[in-house]
Amino acid sequence: MSRRLVFVVSIAATAVSFFTLGVLHTRRAEAVADTNYHAQIESLRAEMRTQLGQVRKTDAVLPAGTMGKTTPAHDDAPAAPTMTARAKMVAEIKQQLQTEMGLLPVHLLRDRRSSFVELYSSDNFGKSNYGTAGYLGRGYFITVKHAVVALKEDDRQPARKIIGVKIVYQGKEIPAKVVDTGDADVEVHSGDWAIIKTSHELDLPALHVDSAFPYDFAEPIFRLGNDYSKGIILATGYVGQRTSNGLVTCLTDGHPGVSGGGVLNQRGDLVGIPIGRMQGDYRFSFILPIRSEMLRKLPSYEPAAAPSIVAAEPPQ
Repeated sequence: MSRRLVFVVSIAATAVSFFTLGVLHTRRAEAVADTNYHAQIESLRAEMRTQLGQVRKTDAVLPAGTMGKTTPAHDDAPAAPTMTARAKMVAEIKQQLQTEMGLLPVHLLRDRRSSFVELYSSDNFGKSNYGTAGYLGRGYFITVKHAVVALKEDDRQPARKIIGVKIVYQGKEIPAKVVDTGDADVEVHSGDWAIIKTSHELDLPALHVDSAFPYDFAEPIFRLGNDYSKGIILATGYVGQRTSNGLVTCLTDGHPGVSGGGVLNQRGDLVGIPIGRMQGDYRFSFILPIRSEMLRKLPSYEPAAAPSIVAAEPPQ
């Protein structure tokens, strides 16, 4: 009995020892991972401070709208991106997403993408613009004002008017009318927003709106927009700082056509709309945070249920 007891005690002691070593190893690994995570965040913040500091030192920092513009064939306009250029752009976006996909489940990104549509408008001079609109339900969309209303451009030019607004739904152009706008008279302004409506409700998932998003420095965000009029494309970025005119800067691309698109938080909520970029620099964009007044014309607006957060799927 004594030998058996000694054997049992030895086995138990060995098991406890291995268990203790395993716990210590796990805790050490978690500590290292946590340290690395915070180091990466601090590195990101330092990089953003440096780049934003460089922007602030520039004497003539001017905003520029991100509505895409098309002109008649006789105008000397830059050509649209080639298929090779578009493929390269999409590949770069996919690579970026693969490194940051853990921030938001893949299926949620796919669902949210279907809530945005391509937006096109035409004016009395025969020119057209393209941008993006996000679906709020019951036929209502949110976009930028400068996409659907002619704002002040040049006093020397004849009066410009938008005479037609359309969204693309299931490959078809659907007319839409403007039902409400902000007070902007120029692009990239805190009042540069608009609500448009189609005559019938569309079979699209309505976005959940979060007007209380704090926009903390270096907070990850996701941007969806009609890049170069080539369809809704996703890009990632990070929050910069609030501006004196009620906008927020962010470190993400501001390609033509993304105006009126969506800025999502890590829950997939709509928290803002991209409205412009730094003039001459596509790396820095301006975001217009969602405000409750933007929804004032929506009849008994009820946001959709907040999405549940599940483990991220492997990058596709």
